[in-house]
Amino acid sequence: MKTLLPFDPGPVAGQCSELDDWRARLDYKGPLPRAWEGRLRRDLEAEAVAASTIMEGVNVTVDEVRRILAGDRTVDVNPEDRALVEGYRDAMNFVLRRADDPSFQWNTELLIGLHDRVLGGRYAAGAGRFRDAQRWVVISATGDVVFLPPTAEEVSGLVELACQRMESMEVHPAVAAAWVHISVAAIHPFADGNGRSARVLASLAMYRGGFKRKEFTSLEEWWGRHLTEYSSAFSCLGKEFDPEADVTQFIEAHVNAQVSQVRALDLREQVERKIWTIVENLVSEIAPDRRLANALWDAFFGRDVTAGYYRSLTEVSPATATNDLAVAVAAGFLIAVGERRGRRYLAGPRLYETVGKALGLSVDGADDNARAMIVNALSSRGAAQTS
Repeated sequence: MKTLLPFDPGPVAGQCSELDDWRARLDYKGPLPRAWEGRLRRDLEAEAVAASTIMEGVNVTVDEVRRILAGDRTVDVNPEDRALVEGYRDAMNFVLRRADDPSFQWNTELLIGLHDRVLGGRYAAGAGRFRDAQRWVVISATGDVVFLPPTAEEVSGLVELACQRMESMEVHPAVAAAWVHISVAAIHPFADGNGRSARVLASLAMYRGGFKRKEFTSLEEWWGRHLTEYSSAFSCLGKEFDPEADVTQFIEAHVNAQVSQVRALDLREQVERKIWTIVENLVSEIAPDRRLANALWDAFFGRDVTAGYYRSLTEVSPATATNDLAVAVAAGFLIAVGERRGRRYLAGPRLYETVGKALGLSVDGADDNARAMIVNALSSRGAAQTS
């Protein structure tokens, strides 16, 4: 074997330079306001976890994942799927904790520890163990085999070789992230959870390379919205594992996705931070504590808010949660639907009307159109400022 899964970094040199520029620009902005940073982190984490688990067939929605990660009960999600959601979040936290260790090394135990968390420690599913039989990558809808990974006997040696290459690789972090992603996917070392493990390791490579903001450390949500492009990028591997297959095509697709995502998330952050600031100001007019902004924020984006979910976010007592939400209902910012334990809180007409007014917009109603008018107006302003 000459070099495991060789590639040419030349075609993405310009994109890597742009990522460096983005990192400098975002770091220069300094720390975000604490409350907003916490809210942004929660939302990006929920979307990334949801995207990666849904891509692997876990039957959850983004809103259910958001509630699971907040510690709220989700009666519509079975315990096994909930464990996989929590496991994926734990895997991300695990590798990011390990990334800052001065003695960090890319090695087999790192992958095994990560995989155990990805599968929520489920021994029966092979958590934390290399596979002991041949596996095939198939199209779930048709059952057609699209890729034949190496034999089980080859896995341990190939993983060791991949780790050695990551230890010695002197390329831009975005290129290293792309390479570890496709190498783990190609080797397919586990019986289940290979895709999730590969995507978490890609995030780790970015973090290790100094790209520590959420804009850089996760591509799951982007890939989840571009599944066709994601699948096509793997075609460079061919029909069966070849350690000398040139994976430049995947490197290009991965780095281009990284650039596209950071551009989109920067504009989104500008838009949503403005909305958050307005919502916090609204809350300061009706309540002594700005924590109620969490409920109005979720309602603004069309998400159901329950008392349990609100308590999970704010760590207040049941009585305080009930009182907070009642204040928002009385002010017309929320409306209550249902009774007792089934009660949910949705955006009230006054929420969109007041946010729109703060932006110089005339907004009527409490539906997707009202929200879209506000978001589109802010997006246009943000795009004009950065063009």
